[in-house]
Amino acid sequence: MGKDGPGRSAEGGALSANLYCLVAAAAAAAGETPAFVENGDIRLRYDELDGAVAGYAAALVARGAQPGDRLLVQAEKSVEGALLYLAALRAGLIYVPLNTAYTATELEHFIADAEPALIIAPGHLDLADLVAPPADFETVPRGPDDLAAILYTSGTTGRSKGAMLSHANLSSNALTLKDYWHWQAGDVLIHALPIYHVHGLFVALHGALLNGSTMLWHESFNADAVIADMARATILMGVPTFYTRLLASPAFARAAAAGMRLFVSGSAPLLESTFEEFEDRTGHRILERYGMTEAGMICSNPYDGERMPGTVGFPLPGGAARVCDDAGRELPRGEAGVLEIKGPNLFKGYWRRPDKTAEEMRSDGFLITGDIATMAADGRVAIVGRTKDLIIAGGLNIYPKEIELAIDAVPGVAESAVIGVPHPDLGEAVVAVVTRTDPALDEAMLLAALADLARFKQPRRILFAESLPRNAMGKVQKAALREAHKGLFS
Repeated sequence: MGKDGPGRSAEGGALSANLYCLVAAAAAAAGETPAFVENGDIRLRYDELDGAVAGYAAALVARGAQPGDRLLVQAEKSVEGALLYLAALRAGLIYVPLNTAYTATELEHFIADAEPALIIAPGHLDLADLVAPPADFETVPRGPDDLAAILYTSGTTGRSKGAMLSHANLSSNALTLKDYWHWQAGDVLIHALPIYHVHGLFVALHGALLNGSTMLWHESFNADAVIADMARATILMGVPTFYTRLLASPAFARAAAAGMRLFVSGSAPLLESTFEEFEDRTGHRILERYGMTEAGMICSNPYDGERMPGTVGFPLPGGAARVCDDAGRELPRGEAGVLEIKGPNLFKGYWRRPDKTAEEMRSDGFLITGDIATMAADGRVAIVGRTKDLIIAGGLNIYPKEIELAIDAVPGVAESAVIGVPHPDLGEAVVAVVTRTDPALDEAMLLAALADLARFKQPRRILFAESLPRNAMGKVQKAALREAHKGLFS
């Protein structure tokens, strides 16, 4: 344990809101319990965690990082990467994780916007450059509103926004979920999610750490490897693609999941057919929840009670949600409108974008999510659509405007419309419909011109058309395009 002990500041014993203090206290209680197990090997026990994190924190400070500085990280998933995140919290830094699929061109945008003191990314520092022996390090005191992380969300205009999350935002959400999902002694989590977004970095990692639970650590999702680990696990958190791939495996049967306690799904809508097939195959009802970068988890189906397919459950304790019209007036229960949310988990705004923060916040503190929802008489929420053109492919958010701007810049393109269409594995796939001034322009040429976009943003198909459908006001009718191409991958 650091000199100050869990929850204590180095200045004289005052309680610190630093999230790492909660982690350190849980680690001390867990003792010799394995924290990270990878490929069957114990990588780190809980009684070794504090010293290992201290080593990384000391290394960050030795390289000049000071409390409040940004640490930008684009690195493949690893145990060391998880320790680096905890070290950033402990040293009072602001952790800025990036999707590993972002290209060098995209990376430069994030660097310019975040202005980090240290960068762990290709072409910059390598994570291995920070390896340090276990050490003693006084956890830097943080206030509840001090920033712990900035996570970038895709922008509808092509410009990403950094959501500022405080220590209190993250702590409150983690502690609420620990109770709501009934984390218990002996739980073992299969961690197969990336650790650059809310689901893997906060929901899964925090849940296991604050419960002192072993994590069976997977660099990425592999259905056979995950099925093999179920024999010694109790919890799996995943995106819908995880569950469709499990169901596609002949090895995944009721016996394989017999020892599991909880399956959680989020980051994208879960099809009712997947929910029902999963229950038929295993006897387990998947617990679907709803969250977003700006607030972590917002709603969840109950642990005890009806987990209803097609819904995301109820607002979490301590939070509030309402369904409103465009003017912010709350609608009668059962009517579809825009979901607005509020709670201790709600972010502090967009990094250096007070204009966007003001645009998406109501005067009474509710955030306009942009998702279309209904709320039943008992408060249960169902997400039924989106006000924005967001595409969710494999659990990753993709905004068409960024891709359209890149396509429209290619010589020979007249205009483009990017849509999401149903995909059996990804949930949705990116498809571009393009009109051209140069008839020689083909799909391969356009895809080559989009190489600076992260792979997950690049269209799975590019279709050419004589014109794009428009309404009386001249606006492209993307709903008509989605309907026309909905069977493209079936």
